[in-house]
Amino acid sequence: MSQRISRREFLRGLGASVIAGTGVRLARASGAAAPAPGDPLRLVFYTDVHAREEWDTPEALAMAADAINAQGADIIIGGGDLITDGFQSSAASVASRWDTYMSFHNALRGEVHTAIGNHDLVAAIPEDGSAPAEDPRAEYRKRLGVDRTYYAFDTHGYHFMILDSIQVLGGQHKYQGLIDAQQLAWIREDLASVPAERPIVVALHIPLVTGLYQMTEGATEAAPAGRVVVNNRDVIQLFENHNLQLVLQGHLHVSEMLHWGSTRFITGGALSGKWWRGPWHGTDAGFAVVTLGDGQIGWEYVTYGWKARRPRNA
Repeated sequence: MSQRISRREFLRGLGASVIAGTGVRLARASGAAAPAPGDPLRLVFYTDVHAREEWDTPEALAMAADAINAQGADIIIGGGDLITDGFQSSAASVASRWDTYMSFHNALRGEVHTAIGNHDLVAAIPEDGSAPAEDPRAEYRKRLGVDRTYYAFDTHGYHFMILDSIQVLGGQHKYQGLIDAQQLAWIREDLASVPAERPIVVALHIPLVTGLYQMTEGATEAAPAGRVVVNNRDVIQLFENHNLQLVLQGHLHVSEMLHWGSTRFITGGALSGKWWRGPWHGTDAGFAVVTLGDGQIGWEYVTYGWKARRPRNA
């Protein structure tokens, strides 16, 4: 188990993280060996960090990094909303939040990839009257060191796809979950070179499928367009002749697994819990640990012991 990162050490890394931060971290944990062919793949999925400086959240993220590193994962996936309120804020006003997130990101040991969340778009619709950003995704790409917000890669015998599930609408609803036509075409093209039997893992922020609203509001309650991907069937049907084993999703801050056909859909809770206020619908601040192997999927939700310090009126 790694040594705990002190709050002072974590904060000291904030300035350096602006320069050193990259989206794909390839250094493996010290002494860890890559799994041999056929060995189970151990994966950590964290999401909805909502990084900021208030309420001792840098200290919480240091604890979270320590807990994630202790899992000895072969790969780490982030599910978006890495910072808070970027969507409606100027780049200058959320710069320190990005610094806080990148310090956490750089403390993780292993191969790390992240999906973009709605809060990670910067100045999409600013509330301070300033002009919207020409490209709200630019700051995310710069900080994470990626050329675009959706891509694919292969590791340990699995094909991974990171998707961008955010469509800016403006008006009352501001955004909705959508995989746009360009991305659908890219998925189709990418899958053309993936053998039908190869297991596939997809990660995105806004869920393709969830039972949250049926469980919390009633069996006939539909999920709002800002809480699910509205063209989910178009997306899922692209994988009809492929081995889509797992979809990792965020956004809802609840821990949930659904099983449809041969695919599991895991909603990964939130590192921030109820936006740093404690548990949300029974899900405390934490992350998912997934084990993949021989067509089987093991899953648990791990909390890291943070006690909320956000005042009730904040």
